[in-house]
Amino acid sequence: MAVTKARRASVSGPLRNPRNEVFLEGRVSSPPLEKLLPSGDHVVEFRIVIDRAQRRGTKREVDTLDIAVWLSRPRKSALALQIDDWVSIDGAIRHRFWRAPTGLASRWQVEASQLRRL
Repeated sequence: MAVTKARRASVSGPLRNPRNEVFLEGRVSSPPLEKLLPSGDHVVEFRIVIDRAQRRGTKREVDTLDIAVWLSRPRKSALALQIDDWVSIDGAIRHRFWRAPTGLASRWQVEASQLRRL
């Protein structure tokens, strides 16, 4: 199959508007935990559960996502959350790295910039 000139340009050319934005609504599944990092920064971390779209004939499936809240105002809101509260989150996907006793470790998180209880 021949690749058109326009298609080749769009694949190899720069992205016009790259974005890292997420909007989530889900149920809080772990209590918020505030951590003080060696840098002096504070972060609140918790998890939410989101139902996946159910395909016909399959059992219910969910995704569990780690949320990190760094900004002061949403961090205070996050600390007031309870398990089973429903929340709406605006943010971005982040890949975090750190040194663990067993070597380099990493995980993906959603960094929340806005958080609302539903």
